[in-house]
Amino acid sequence: MSALQFINLTPEENQNAIIKGVELLINELKKDFKPKVPEDLMTRQETADLLKANLASIHNWTKRGLIQSYGLAGRVYYKSSEIENAIVKLKK
Repeated sequence: MSALQFINLTPEENQNAIIKGVELLINELKKDFKPKVPEDLMTRQETADLLKANLASIHNWTKRGLIQSYGLAGRVYYKSSEIENAIVKLKK
C-alpha cells in the first residue's frame, strides 16, 4: 500500500479529496449493485391454478422431480420462477 503525505493541503482540500474518492467508490458500487428481489412463493392451489392442473398432478410432478417444492410450518410452497422454468418448449 502506498503512503500518502498531506503537505501544503488545507483541511478543506483534504476533505474534498476524501469526498471525491468516496463518491467514485460509491458510483462503482452503484453500477454493479442489483437489489435482491424477493422470490414469489405460491401455494399448491395457486400453482395448480396457474398450470390449470389439479392438486394430484402437482403432487405427482413434485414426487417425480419435475417441479421443486419448499416447506414452511407444514405448508408446501413453490417458487413461481422455478415453475415457469419447468415449462419446456415443445419441438414441432
